[in-house]
This record gives sequence, C-alpha cells and structure tokens, in this order.
Amino acid sequence: MKVGLLLCDHVRPGFQVVAGDYSEFFERLLPSQELVVFDLPAGEFPQDLDSCDGWITSGSRHSVYEDVDWIARFAGLVRTLHDQGRQLVGVCFGAQMIAHALGGTVGPAATGWAVGVKDVEVVSKEPWMNPAVDSFRILHSNADQISSLPPGARLLGRAREVPVSALAVDDHIIGFQGHPEFSAAYSAVLMEGRRDTPIPTAVVEAGLQSLREPPDTDLLASWIQRFLSNPL
Repeated sequence: MKVGLLLCDHVRPGFQVVAGDYSEFFERLLPSQELVVFDLPAGEFPQDLDSCDGWITSGSRHSVYEDVDWIARFAGLVRTLHDQGRQLVGVCFGAQMIAHALGGTVGPAATGWAVGVKDVEVVSKEPWMNPAVDSFRILHSNADQISSLPPGARLLGRAREVPVSALAVDDHIIGFQGHPEFSAAYSAVLMEGRRDTPIPTAVVEAGLQSLREPPDTDLLASWIQRFLSNPL
C-alpha cells in the first residue's frame, strides 16, 4: 500500500550523518509500506488524496500556532482528511496539528522541554494495539504539547510530563506526541546540539540518562503498520 508522508521539516545537515533525513527515519519505521513524500514547507502538498491509502506526518521544529502559510495550509489538509474519514497518523508536531486543526488547544508546555525516553501509560486500548500493553516507552523532543483534546477525540496514553501522549479521533486518526521513528543515537545528538540553548543542561542530562532503557520502537512500528493496513 502507499502511505503519504507529510514531511514537516528536515534533519539539520550536520546531523544527517547519524541516521539520514526524516524520510529515511520513516522508511526504517515502516519498511513494508511504499512511502510517497510531500515536503510541505516547500509547498509540496498532495493534489489527489486518493493517490495514497493512508497518511503519516513527521515532526517539526515549528509550532502549529505559528502564522506561517504552509502551517495554515497543513491545518486545512488535516481537516479535509478528517472530513473524508481518511487514515492519518500524526507524529509530534503532526499530533499537535491534529488537535489544533480540529478544535483542541496546543501551546508551550508548562514543564518545558520533554526529551529522551518517556514512559507512557495506556489509558485506552485500541484494536490495532496488538500486542496490548499497559505502558510503552517512546522518545521525545518537544517544547509544545496538547493541553486540550478536540471534539470527538479520546485520550489513549499519558506520561508524567506529557498529559496527552497519544490520542485518537474517531477510528481513522491517531497521534503520538513522541517520536516512534527516532533512534536513541539521533535523540542523543539532538539533545547535545540543543544543550543549554534552548534546553537546560540538567534536562539534557536527564534525557541522556533515560536512553539507558530503549524505546519500544518495534512495538510502536507494528501498531502503526496495523492501523494503516486495516481498511476502514
């Protein structure tokens, strides 16, 4: 099946030596899917939503509430995907955009940056969450977060610093605040590159310590693939 990757940013050139660009991250996460990349900041938006069987977003250094043309256009695309009942997986910025575009609230996190591996408590188990677990570990790199869900959405997971870690809207949209596509090596380089500015050194050190326990990458990949592969 074809999955449209709504690319919302690129890995900084100096960091691409670690794991490539974001499109390569998602190719490794979803090896059984044919990814079709749309570079949204470059103005590459899908013209035919029937061209892909499902959609997934990348994260971004931007905020969903910024007054930027492509971000506003992205919000409109999310609303269209929702109105048409198309399958969409939002990752970090993409999950925030789902909330923002559909009537929820997104803003700077009161607790500041969330980095490294976070333990997420599963509060609602969905059919595509197979195998089912009570919690999962996922890499984070975000200063914004969802503070209120949009109408029709439900909470799937929460973490100590991240009250909305996973969400769903009806049966065709899901979102993760964390990054299932990140590797621990890239997470470490990203934290070091932001040490002190904008992320306080103590937060970076705690984030690096959290990498001692690996994220549940294979589990999360299997969930996403199962969600995208199930016809509505």
